[in-house]
Amino acid sequence: MSNNKKLTIKTHGNAAITINRHAVKAEKLVYLAQANKSFTYPHGKSRIVYIGTTKDGASRIASSAAAKAADLLKLHGVTRLDFHVVTCASRQKVKTWRKLESGLILAFKHRYGEVPKCNIQGKNKAWGDELEYFTRDRLEKVLEKYSKLKP
Repeated sequence: MSNNKKLTIKTHGNAAITINRHAVKAEKLVYLAQANKSFTYPHGKSRIVYIGTTKDGASRIASSAAAKAADLLKLHGVTRLDFHVVTCASRQKVKTWRKLESGLILAFKHRYGEVPKCNIQGKNKAWGDELEYFTRDRLEKVLEKYSKLKP
């Protein structure tokens, strides 16, 4: 039996995922998930809800975005997530992207009083050698940029 009623097609104004050249070029990178609203942490407010890393570049960000989005979008008032790429120079025999992720999580914990809402890693971690590779000031400036950036 045929139904003659036509289906309605809907479009949505915002892109579901946007990937830029930096994410494609860099294989080993850190990314931050930023919500459309700020969350209150013990020492302030931030839009950052997750800090992660990958050695597989943009494809990992896309799969992580899809996996994390289900949990993150359940948070009260979150209707949109933006994922931002943060990279650093490489050094021989050092997984600098992992040092950067660890440094950003620790700097976030130091600045806001706890790790981002959806991070499990770093809750009980203390500073190691991250400050031999990055200045605390620069780590905090990166966090500040994405904590307040309007989506």
